[in-house]
Amino acid sequence: MTISFTTLQVVLAVLAILLLFFIVVMMIDGNRFVIREYYYMIPQLKKSAKVILLSDLHNKTYGQNNQVLLRAIEKVAPDYILVAGDMLTATKGQSFEPAIELLKALSEKYPVYYGNGNHEYRLSLYPQQYGTMSEEYEGAVAKLTVQRLLNQHVFLPELNIEIYGLNLDRSYYKRIHRIKMTGEYLNETLGTPDPGRVNLLIAHNPEYFKEYAGWGADLVVAGHVHGGIMRLPFLGGVISPRFRLFPEYDGGLFTEKKSTMILSRGLGTHTLPIRIFNPGELVVIHMRH
Repeated sequence: MTISFTTLQVVLAVLAILLLFFIVVMMIDGNRFVIREYYYMIPQLKKSAKVILLSDLHNKTYGQNNQVLLRAIEKVAPDYILVAGDMLTATKGQSFEPAIELLKALSEKYPVYYGNGNHEYRLSLYPQQYGTMSEEYEGAVAKLTVQRLLNQHVFLPELNIEIYGLNLDRSYYKRIHRIKMTGEYLNETLGTPDPGRVNLLIAHNPEYFKEYAGWGADLVVAGHVHGGIMRLPFLGGVISPRFRLFPEYDGGLFTEKKSTMILSRGLGTHTLPIRIFNPGELVVIHMRH
């Protein structure tokens, strides 16, 4: 079959237009965020509360000193802030000031509960690569009124909520090969949850939602997947950090028996700064009795 020069030109022109379109979408979606709201009801809750979930900021700033993001949060007027990890990016020599400045501004107005992501954890694992970055970051966070939950938990009696922060072992973030998680791991790491309380688990990696549910989490908040980087109609997120195509958990609300997971698509990017049909996400959770 012979393709005329004119037809070839048309094909190349169409491809060029499509490429330009995707570049424009990528630039727009990589620099904006949407507000996503969820309603969560559970009888153990003593009173209603409004919660902001932040995840995967990766040092991103929306406006000078993140003022655009801060104004959006202030407008929501949350009772609490939950941080599901990766506020910074584990890159040698990169400043983590955007993360610290945001946490400082938030902690001056709201109670903030912060669970680690793989990037915070990675800094502490490889000092030969990152030098003193982990100590410097942890020291800066320690000066703030931020409650770090590294395999720890805190009880909020006014709500009857126990907030757990899972500092997941590095092996559970391995690419390509998924490590099996046993029930013993969570019990040994976090302890046994009280079924009379609302057990809220901050767990950066959503892939183990079934295991979190089996452990006894009523509500899981997570991030890590960045919405699958690019989202397609009917198919959802395209790829996970483990290089799994069309991951089961990419973003949104999921249920497993009596457990619910709210998975943020995150606010930033790292390594490949790509978001296509997948803007950053500020999550608002309306908790109801």
